[in-house]
Amino acid sequence: QMLDNKAWQKASTQVIADKQVQSALSVYLVDQLYANVDVAGELQKKLPPILQGLAGPVAGALQQPATQAVKFMLARPRVQQLFIQASVDAHQKLVNVLENKTGNGISTGHGDVTLNLSTLVTELATELGLPQGAIAQIPPNTGVITVMKSDQLSAAQTAVRSLKVLSTWILVLVLVMFGVALYLARGIRRETLRNIGWAFVIVGLIVLIVRRVTGNYAIDSLTPLAYRAPAHAVFLIGSSILGQIGWATISYGLVAVVGAVLAGPSRYATAVRRFLAPTLNQHQEIMWLTAGVVFLILVLWGPTHALRTVWGVLLLGALLALGLWALRRETLREFPTTAALDPIPPAMPRSSSPAGV
Repeated sequence: QMLDNKAWQKASTQVIADKQVQSALSVYLVDQLYANVDVAGELQKKLPPILQGLAGPVAGALQQPATQAVKFMLARPRVQQLFIQASVDAHQKLVNVLENKTGNGISTGHGDVTLNLSTLVTELATELGLPQGAIAQIPPNTGVITVMKSDQLSAAQTAVRSLKVLSTWILVLVLVMFGVALYLARGIRRETLRNIGWAFVIVGLIVLIVRRVTGNYAIDSLTPLAYRAPAHAVFLIGSSILGQIGWATISYGLVAVVGAVLAGPSRYATAVRRFLAPTLNQHQEIMWLTAGVVFLILVLWGPTHALRTVWGVLLLGALLALGLWALRRETLREFPTTAALDPIPPAMPRSSSPAGV
């Protein structure tokens, strides 16, 4: 998720739409305004001489209403777009650095990766009605949040390169090992497939638990108490792909378990295969067409991150095709074609005799 700019843009849209984030951000932005604009001085210019001594208390009293006004403005699509654009720009800088690409004026040892909310601060100052002269005095670094310092970039680059290599090859290795296990498990392949399915379910549950526990621990350790609620919201949104991977892994595991059950000797599984046998054995084009339509709907829907990537679509498509091929092979063995499609004998003509003989 960190390296996918489209995923980050989607996450940024969800972040700024979160009510807790809007509340925390409104406090931060108003604090930035008050820290960089002499609000009391601007009020003093507007007040009559006899009331100028009240400028300081009035400025302090207006801070809370200003925070509420900014919170209301952060719900506007135009203002939210400023935050999203700033977040996407900062993310692109970060990705360029982590992947050791040039551009955006950032390089290892020569600068920091920052989230620049200065445009948002200026926009909100205008919306609050501050004079243009006061707005022009706002320093350009107002609302700039440092994401990563220059002395951290080199280590981060190494970590990202290692993560990209390991995550790809470990996934390939695990899938290959599962495939080899199925190939070698002659006589107990159904049980092996069932065990692989449960392994996926367990791994998915561990991913979800680790995501929750790790996030809670890190945020509770590093975030001030007043900002923990919005920080939790940001973490859950920012790690949403990890959550999708966990749920997708559980789903794939359950599908494998169900497939192993349907391939078993139970009465229910046999009845299901008997019901499907005529279509699978004699009209396999219907089987493939139906499966293709269902798979296309899943890909267009994209409920998980894997279904929004090329490798995920290809992998799931291959597994689906393999499962259907194995199911058809089983029905051909259990229910030969001629038996599955034997014509129904015609009904005996009813006799006209009273006995019905």
